[in-house]
Amino acid sequence: MAHGQQSIAIIGAGQAGGRAAEALRAAQFGGALTVIGGERHLPYERPQLSKSMLIEDAAPKFIRSAAEWTSIGVDLHVGANAIGCDVERRVIGLQDGREFRFDKLLLATGTRPRRLRKLENGPVPVAYLRDLDDAVALRGKMLDGCRVLLVGGGVIGLEVAAAAVLRGCAVTVVEAADDVLAQVGSATISAYFRKLHSGRGVSFLLGLTAAANVEGGAQLSDGSFCAADLILIGIGVVPSLDLARSLGLPLESGIRVDRSGATEIPGVYAAGDVALQWSHCAQRWMRIENWANAQDQAASVAKSMLGGDQPYEPASWFWTDQYDVNLQVVGTLNGVEEIVRGDAAGAKFCVIGLRDGEVVGGATVNSPKDMAVLRRLVSLRKRPSRSDLENPAFDLKRALAS
Repeated sequence: MAHGQQSIAIIGAGQAGGRAAEALRAAQFGGALTVIGGERHLPYERPQLSKSMLIEDAAPKFIRSAAEWTSIGVDLHVGANAIGCDVERRVIGLQDGREFRFDKLLLATGTRPRRLRKLENGPVPVAYLRDLDDAVALRGKMLDGCRVLLVGGGVIGLEVAAAAVLRGCAVTVVEAADDVLAQVGSATISAYFRKLHSGRGVSFLLGLTAAANVEGGAQLSDGSFCAADLILIGIGVVPSLDLARSLGLPLESGIRVDRSGATEIPGVYAAGDVALQWSHCAQRWMRIENWANAQDQAASVAKSMLGGDQPYEPASWFWTDQYDVNLQVVGTLNGVEEIVRGDAAGAKFCVIGLRDGEVVGGATVNSPKDMAVLRRLVSLRKRPSRSDLENPAFDLKRALAS
């Protein structure tokens, strides 16, 4: 079928859906292109929600204005909930009764916060952070002197902790794992960021969970009490799979796709946080929940939808800014041999993860140049000499020639 005769529908108007639509037009797709999103806002990128929009009264930045979407021929419907899909008829049904037909379909439905319902109905206000409205509401509550309890010490939890400290709040983090940033997989990185936040006055309660929302704060799993004026829950996300269910796709921890983003149903693709992809670095199927994947995989899948041979093999990469510290992570550091280059107590260092001699992951603190090299080492599956990597005088770029 010629590109101009096709119609493509994208369900999900976040970063992945928006970038896929742009990529389709950039690849000269001339058919009808419909983007449908449940949020009432234009497509935007999420990193700003836990960074600039919380720290200061920054206005949200959208990928394009409504007029710009119209100018590239995208029929954009926001505040529109898709509730069903008939693959035989090739029709998407919305909650308000409207229907949209398609020849090909991209599911970019993303994720939603994992709820902790036992805390939601107590006397202390409870918040989640997933969308733009959440960020605006949270910013309005994080006032000078507010006692904020963060349930979850992952990336989002620590970004909110940094923003809350900068807004004058008193911050406590309760984390069920033995340390913060458990998903990074590096004890070196976890220790560094726990010390960083502790130095700014953040208190950590590790190996504990919040058990109940009570007057003046939260009761913890060991029976102790933590005072709080606001509880923010950041314990991860779950994929939005309602449409996948209506399509009859297998229900896993995401929508399983091949390297082209295709599902097992012909003409149906998935991209972004909801897509379950094979990770060579982690050696497992996983959802890759970060900005880079939402951008790059979505653009790659868009080209594949037009018949191009566009395999996408991700080496997961993400970044976080907390106070004046930049952390970047590529691949995996779980279950690896860890090499630290530089002073792990200082302002700048990197961690390299080896598995069977291959570089499968890395992390850098305030060292973007090292990360640029590490990303290439991971993607090229390099096996440099361990002694070279351990030598602080060794130029990391030379490992690319190994």
